[in-house]
Order: sequence, then C-alpha cells, then structure tokens
Amino acid sequence: MNISGQSLLQNLLLTNKFLRTQVYFKASLTALSHAMEDLVIVGNEKPLVIANFQQERFYRQETRRYARIAKRSDQVYVLAAPDSNLVATSNPYTVVPFDANDDFLATEWHLVIVAQKYSACIVCREFSAPVEGISFDELRQFKGIWTFEREVSKTAALMLLDRIVDYQPQLAEKVAIAKQRYSLESDNKPQIVNDQVLEIDARLFTSRLVNYLQSSQYKQLKSYRTILQKETFERLINRVTAFVRNSLDSEEILTSTVRELGRVFNPCRSIFYNYPEVEATLINYEWVADIFPSMKGENWLIANHSLFKNALEKNRVIAVNDTNKDLGIQANSELSEHFQSWQIRSLLLVPIRYQETWLGILEIHHCGNKPYLWSDSEQTFVEVIATQVAVALVQAQAYRNLENLNRRLADLERTQSNLIAIVGHELRTPLSTIQICLETLALEENIPLEVQQTMLDTALGDSERMGRLIGDFLTLSKLEANTARSQLEASSLQESLSLVLGSFRRRNSSDLPEIVVDLPSDLPLVQAEREGLMEVFSKLLDNACKFTPADGEIKISAQIHHQNDSEDEPEKLIPNQLEIIVKDTGRGIEAVQLEKIFQRFYQEENFLQRTIGGTGLGLAICRQIIQKLGGQIWAVSNGKNQGSEFHFTLPIAQGVMGNGELVVGSW
Repeated sequence: MNISGQSLLQNLLLTNKFLRTQVYFKASLTALSHAMEDLVIVGNEKPLVIANFQQERFYRQETRRYARIAKRSDQVYVLAAPDSNLVATSNPYTVVPFDANDDFLATEWHLVIVAQKYSACIVCREFSAPVEGISFDELRQFKGIWTFEREVSKTAALMLLDRIVDYQPQLAEKVAIAKQRYSLESDNKPQIVNDQVLEIDARLFTSRLVNYLQSSQYKQLKSYRTILQKETFERLINRVTAFVRNSLDSEEILTSTVRELGRVFNPCRSIFYNYPEVEATLINYEWVADIFPSMKGENWLIANHSLFKNALEKNRVIAVNDTNKDLGIQANSELSEHFQSWQIRSLLLVPIRYQETWLGILEIHHCGNKPYLWSDSEQTFVEVIATQVAVALVQAQAYRNLENLNRRLADLERTQSNLIAIVGHELRTPLSTIQICLETLALEENIPLEVQQTMLDTALGDSERMGRLIGDFLTLSKLEANTARSQLEASSLQESLSLVLGSFRRRNSSDLPEIVVDLPSDLPLVQAEREGLMEVFSKLLDNACKFTPADGEIKISAQIHHQNDSEDEPEKLIPNQLEIIVKDTGRGIEAVQLEKIFQRFYQEENFLQRTIGGTGLGLAICRQIIQKLGGQIWAVSNGKNQGSEFHFTLPIAQGVMGNGELVVGSW
C-alpha cells in the first residue's frame, strides 16, 4: 500500500465513513498524546507505537519519553523531517527520517498505538488558518480525529508501516512481524479479557482532558484577540510586565509597579498598600507628580472605606470618574474629606489577589479640578498588570522560601557530614577498644586478675560512652522532630540537682573540680519536666568538668526575676522566672564562639585533633529542652582562660514555693 504524497487523514476518512473530524490546538494534541503515551509507559503490554512529529525539532523535545516507551516494546517507530543531522537508527527505537517536502507527513500529526487489550490513534492535519497578529506556537490549529476504535487504529498503523518501508526497505522484515503480531491485516480480534477498566477509564480521562484544554485554548484565543485590538496597551503591558517580572524582590516589584503606572497614565499619584489585617494600613510604595503632596508613610484609615470594601467583595477594579459626584463617597464624610485633603478627583482601585489570598491594593489618582473618565481599555490594562504583580509577588515569596530551604538543606548536608565523621570516629574508637579487650580475655590464658579487671572496666567504660553517644543522637532527633513528649509540672530545682549530683559523683569518682551549690533556701518551684531538667543539669556539669582543671571550681547558683518590677510599688512584685547559673573557672570561650557552641556537632577543636571528648550535641540538646520548657539559655565568658558561665531561665510555678534541703555545699 504505497501512499506517498497522499494524506493519511484523507485516506483514513475514505476507508471509514463514520469518522468525523474536529479542530484541535497544538496544546490539546500535546496533552492528548502524552496521555496516550502514558498508557504505554505505566502499562504492562508491549504495543506497536508509531509517532510522526512532523519535524526533528519537535521530536527532540520527546526523546526521553520515547526512550521510556522503548523499554516497553520493541515495535516503536518515530518519523520526522530532519532539521539538521537526523539519521535512521534502531536503538533504542526505530527513527525514520523523511523528505520534508513530503506533504502529508510534514503537515500531519500522527500517534498510533495498537496493543492486545486496547488501541488508540491520533491522525490530524495542520491547516493554514493563522490568527492575525498571533504567532504563538501553542495556538497552531489541526483538523483530524482521535479514537480508541481498534479497526481505525489498525488501518492507520498499516498505512504508516507501509510508508516506513517505502523510506527504509531494510525494515520490511520487522514491519512484517509487527503486522502479524498485532493482526493488522486480518479481522482477528484479540481474546477478550476482564481488564477493560483501564481502557474505559483512559477514555474518560482523555476525553475530559481534551475538552478542558479545548475550552481553555478558545478562551485564551479570545483574550489575545481583545488585547491585540489595542496595540498601544499591549506594548505598555509588555513594558510594565518586564519591569515587574524580571525581579524576585518584593520591594523592587512594587516600586517598579507604581512607577510604571505613573508613566503610563500620567496621573498625579499611584500607590500600593498591603492588604490590611486591621482598620488601618501604611502606604509604603508611591509614585507622585512633583506638584502634588506625597502620601508615602501615611496611615491609610480604611475601616469605613466603602470603595475598598466594594473592591474586595466584587474582586474587580473600581473606577470613580468624579469623587465629587460619587454618591457612596459623598455619603461618607470621613472618606470625602480624605479625598479632598489629598486632591483626589478621580481614581482606580485595583485589588491584587493570588488564588484565595489577598496581597494588597493598587490605587491610581487623578488630582486637580477636572474629573477623569476611565476607559474600559485602561481598566483592563490595570487588571492585567495587577495579575502580573500578584504572580510576581508569589514568585518572589517562593524564591525566598527556596533560598531558606536551600540554606536548611545546606545545614542538613553539613550536619550529615559531621554526623558521619563524628559517629565514625566516636564509635569506632570505643568499639575497637572493646573488641581488643574482649578478644584478649577470650584468647589469652593466664592473664593476671588485676589486668582482667582493668580490661573489663575499660570495655564497660567504653560501652557506656557509646550508649551516651547514641542516647544523645536519639534525644536530639526527638526534640528537633517535636516527638518528645513532656509533662510539665511544678518541680523542685534542688531535688533535681541533688539527683544529678549523686549520679554524677558515682560516674566520675576522681579528678573532678570542686562543685559548689549556692541556692536560696526559699527557692520557688519551677514549671518544668523533671527528666528534661535533670538532662540539662547533667550536660552542663559534664561540659564544665571537661574544660575545668581538677583544682578549679564549678559553682551553681540561682536568682529570681520579677514581673512588673517597680521601685514605687514593691508590693506588686511577682516572681515569674528563675535564672540558674552554672559557672566554672575553666578555659573560657571566645566571644565569637558564644552562640556557635549551641549548634549541633559544634566543637571548638577539630574532632579528630581535640583533647576533650564529646560529640558537640550536649549544648544543642540543652537549648532544645530549655526552649520547649519556655525558657532561654545563653553563655557568658570574658575569653580564653577566663572561665565561663551558662545561664538558663525557667518559668516559676505560680503560687508554690520550694523547700529543698540542698542549699549550700560542696561536692
């Protein structure tokens, strides 16, 4: 069947009298083709797929998609007229270049799929009916058919396969296999299976998709025709849009908007103010002619602004040609006086909205003695600009969010790298020690009891170290993921500290600096979670002991903060916070490090070179706990070898006072 120089669409219509053509835009055909191709990609069949892309440049956009399709089937054919160096190939699918002067292939859009359980085809021909002034590629129009009818798809497949053999005779054997495999030259139908739901659903989905796109494209075409009738405003829109959309900074977007609107309309003033959450809003963006007063920085009272309310309710431009004759304005004395004081004779009020979110209001003022008649085209123009501004503002916000996300991802990557390095170092060392000790005890005989005990103590110590490390990881992850449950209660600071000190002394029996506790006897109870409070004390003491020599001192004290602190009325003093201080005489902290030490995995020394153990998680855990308890934590130090102080606050449990026994003492 040689159909060279003939239209596949015409031949198909001749052989199938029941077929009816329809007009499609390119965007519709693209969406429809993708939907049909997706049936192949997500399915489990090996169908015959033939696609004609007209030109190579259109085919190049879909190479990855057809590489995925080729993984499903060995019978995939792509036709296109070369633009540059397109050559015939069969890997991973068969590419068939054709003569660009071949009328029917160069002007038609084909996609034919024949499988065992379903079939589908698109056969359309582009027609020369361009819309004047419009050169948008997506608005190219085609006339043709698409269907799931098997016989139509088989006929179209046969015509295209014969044409492929005309161009590449060496494919005759492969084409013959395809004809036989898919019963293209016989009336045999595949065995009916109970898997028709996919086909029916696909039809429904595709039908709805095309109807939607067709409707959308027609509306878009109508809109463009309207705009093109006003060539002047089109150029203005392009210019203003370029200023607005070429920035990802909200300040620059809004400044450019009011400036360009001032240039376009030549009014006395254009302003923007944010959508107010309260009765008044501040005017931050303005363009104003030199001879008229500026409203920038003014507090715009809109509680009784009838025009503002009307614009929001109707979500459209409100145009007032003469404020002196507008009944709504004249009925509102406050609003009328406002317009008179700022010499506003005519105005446009334009709400800016993105989806369901109000972003702000644009106003354009004409001042002086003469009213100004706003045309429909001017109102349309401002509406278009408002839409562009809304999109630009949302894009700017999205960009800021993306920057924040990138920073968080960078922090996460650093955290991951630190975690891998620290865990590798901190776990490998004790594991090696434990392994050596246990292997020695297991393999060596006649080891003195003293040596055996030393090895066991070493292994136990390192296992405890590993346990604390893993515990810190789990604690911090729960705190940061907000999965750690805490039950706040009135807790005694003295009791929690006493328990921590007892456990601390048992774990560190020697070479500890002197620990002095100096707490008031009438210390109030704090609103906290006891386990969390003990964790903070434990880690702060661990940290202080690491960096304080054995002949040094660690002092724990506290002071009460009062609310409504007033010298004139001391009887109204109310204790509301307790500040706890853990002070040491150790190596101190440089000023630039005072905030960094609370970061995860932060350590003053390189973890591979440091002389002090730890993972850099302790202070990060302390901050997370204290913040969840409603307090704050910070560090104070005068620098190297000047000692350091760690302060944290906790809310006081109102109405109760502590009576702990631990007041003053040394450990």
